[in-house]
Amino acid sequence: MPQASTISLIITTYNRPDALSAVVEACFAQDDNNFEIIIADDGSANNTRETVAALLARSPVPMKHVWQEDIGFRAARARNLGTLAAQGEYIIFIDGDCVPQKDFVANHRRLSKRGHVVTGSRVLLSETYTRRLLEQHLDIQRLGAMEKFKLYLAGSANKFLQTMLTLPDLGRESKRFTWRRIKSCNMAVWRSDLDLVNGFDESFTGWGHEDSDLVVRLFNAGVMRKSGAFATEVYHLWHREAKRDQESSNRSVVLKRAEDKTTQAVAGLRELRASAA
Repeated sequence: MPQASTISLIITTYNRPDALSAVVEACFAQDDNNFEIIIADDGSANNTRETVAALLARSPVPMKHVWQEDIGFRAARARNLGTLAAQGEYIIFIDGDCVPQKDFVANHRRLSKRGHVVTGSRVLLSETYTRRLLEQHLDIQRLGAMEKFKLYLAGSANKFLQTMLTLPDLGRESKRFTWRRIKSCNMAVWRSDLDLVNGFDESFTGWGHEDSDLVVRLFNAGVMRKSGAFATEVYHLWHREAKRDQESSNRSVVLKRAEDKTTQAVAGLRELRASAA
């Protein structure tokens, strides 16, 4: 079965231009450069606009910036905006604080399979090392095995083997639904499957579970999961946790949709496309 030929990498960001710059620089340095970048901006201020403009001016791949008004946490809508702007048949979602390894796009392309969503994982970086990486503009992609191991031993990174080993495409598919490793900061899905379930659901307010909701609805629609572990890890830059006041109510919605076999977003790609027409 053929792999994805055209890929859009959608990077969600909000008022963290230093982190976004580190992420995009790592995207510029990918082994596979046959993709486009969409910056999906959830209402950042002008300093992010300036950073994106500078990156756009020297991007080695096609790149766009979509922006929406800042009226609260609306990551679902930002990702839908990015999706509508994307040209690729296969879409990889990452966050603007998740630095990909050099083979990130290549491995996502290798794992792509029709009727499947690939969910990856993160390597968590410490507050101290994150500050150092951003202040000194360190290139984490260039670290060798010993340097990565030292980071792990020092508690600066919570994983080591996952950054060194790339496992083959065997045993990655699951015919049963699992909640593990559902992170929209590292997820790849066919555009046709996003259209099938109406994309991310913008009715989710506040932090949490809009990513689980998407994967649940995809599964209900017959889209299976593949694990991207030991192939598509990203380095997650430290930040203070967002307010999670809506987490319990959002989770309740997802649990009900899993039980009811819901497939469609209440407010998703179709509604956003119609409002822009």
